[in-house]
Amino acid sequence: MKRDVAYVRPGTLEEALYFLKEEGENSQILAGGTDVITGLRSGTVRSGLLVDISRIPELKGIEEKEDTICIGAGVTLSEIMTSNAVAPVAPLLQKAARVFGSTQIRNMATIGGNICRASPAGDTLPVLYAHEAQLELISSSSLRRMLLSDFIRGPGETLLGAGELLRGIRLKKVPEFCVHQFEKVGNRKVLAVSIVSLAALLSLDHTGIIEGARLAWGSVAPTVVRSTQVEQFLTGKPLTAKTLNETFPLVQEAISPIDDIRASAVYRRRVAAGLLFRLLKDREPRD
Repeated sequence: MKRDVAYVRPGTLEEALYFLKEEGENSQILAGGTDVITGLRSGTVRSGLLVDISRIPELKGIEEKEDTICIGAGVTLSEIMTSNAVAPVAPLLQKAARVFGSTQIRNMATIGGNICRASPAGDTLPVLYAHEAQLELISSSSLRRMLLSDFIRGPGETLLGAGELLRGIRLKKVPEFCVHQFEKVGNRKVLAVSIVSLAALLSLDHTGIIEGARLAWGSVAPTVVRSTQVEQFLTGKPLTAKTLNETFPLVQEAISPIDDIRASAVYRRRVAAGLLFRLLKDREPRD
């Protein structure tokens, strides 16, 4: 049964937090609206009060600091694509934004919304996991920070508290990583929900030995998977097809894909391991 839905559009962060506190679990945050509006039409969103945060200036903008960039939760995917601040720090985030829906969707969808939806297929999430993104969560009485990997607990499940909203995302600059790779496999080239995705950051010495690795897979488990076992196995080894082939058992152990209308679990397992070979692009022949 659908409930009546009220709507407010606060002009400041303070006003938004007031409404969220007063309504508690009966409130629903509306930013870009690409998911919430669909949910209203289908009846899956039944909140008593929609709090539209799309025009709150405190949630906009991308700020550069000494060793980090801070991205407001209300920044759109289109804004991330064109940001001169994001480009040198997180080029993979811009690449993920480019394959996120259509131009119209990117103009509306926000990075905060993509995070809080907590979909295993969220395009920005593997990149943010690889960057060990830290979130700023604010309520009328507190401000707390936590890693994105701790915040997301399962599909659609987060540690966002009642009366709380995501204010921003902090990414540390990691200049030691010289290999930046993001790959997304879908049923078609554009407007596709991810079947499997991989975000990878590698640091290499002058001989091609891997000195550090961060790997994060999307759509292969209830949450994004980052395997320390695979990362540790790669460290100290040359970036070659032989090395990557030897990681396959570890990748298969780390992931737990499902069968759905887009792909089978077996196919996802093959693709998740196979995407590692994209790290060899422009480095050595596949054979």
